[in-house]
Amino acid sequence: MAESSKIPGQSTASPGTTTGESAESESGLSQHRPSGPLHTPRGDTTIEESVVQKLAGIATREVPGVYAMGNAARRAFSAVTERIPGSQTNYGNGVSVEKGERQAAVDVSVIVDYGYSIVEVSQAIRTNVIRSVENATGLEVLEVNVNVTDVHLPDEDSEDDSQSQKKQSGRLE
Repeated sequence: MAESSKIPGQSTASPGTTTGESAESESGLSQHRPSGPLHTPRGDTTIEESVVQKLAGIATREVPGVYAMGNAARRAFSAVTERIPGSQTNYGNGVSVEKGERQAAVDVSVIVDYGYSIVEVSQAIRTNVIRSVENATGLEVLEVNVNVTDVHLPDEDSEDDSQSQKKQSGRLE
């Protein structure tokens, strides 16, 4: 038996089938079209991964106890680039996103301030990222994985400040 090729929009009803059966098969095609707030009868909205990445980064930084984002190498690179006049803060630093048409998964890497509960900070990050991304984009956030790469100690600030003052005092003006 030879297979016939089906062209969208053409009826493949054989003389023995009723128009009701044909309508059911065509409505089956429309059921495969994604639906939701990003897919409407008047058009589709697509959201780039970088948008979700920025939203998740901002939401993570809002959580008390988050000192910085990313690993040490990434933070060092960001510190250098932020000193360039006219440069912008990279809100996506420390965030990676996997995004489909209707769902997203987010991974964040953070440094937690000493004295905060890592469990509570990570739960607050999850809650804030899910709320922020879902409200802003309409995407369903399936998971938010939090990777704590370090704990920031209070005396680290004084060491950083004294080192930067030593470097500044050695400059020619």
